[in-house]
Amino acid sequence: MFMGIFNHTIDPKNRIIVPAKYREELGEAFVVSAGLDGCLYLTKKTDWEEFAKNLADLPMTRETRRLSRFFLMNSQECEPDKQGRIIIPNTLKELAALEKDVVLVGSGKRVEIWSKDRLDNEVPDDSMEDIVEKLSTDFGLKF
Repeated sequence: MFMGIFNHTIDPKNRIIVPAKYREELGEAFVVSAGLDGCLYLTKKTDWEEFAKNLADLPMTRETRRLSRFFLMNSQECEPDKQGRIIIPNTLKELAALEKDVVLVGSGKRVEIWSKDRLDNEVPDDSMEDIVEKLSTDFGLKF
């Protein structure tokens, strides 16, 4: 499970360091993709393949095609170099508004890559207590 937060920078060659703690769990090759809420995701290759299969198994509605297209065209397999850096493709860099300061956030089954400015402005509409209450009621979240 991915947890924690790491502050880094993206260099002029679009490289970011993936912390060793995350690289150990991600494996030698993993997937960088568009995420939700304006971030990017780093996902284990096996988890990504399962997600892509789940998308392929959905009915071929317009929404399904759009969702599949969004995630699959905005994803790429990557392997860290000897310094633990990966290259973020320009399209994904622009999608997540990555400029200089980036934040890697452990988020359970994936790592999120955020622009520091964007993450600082990611304020929930409701208080965390309200969100926990809603998820407890709707989905049986135990916290």
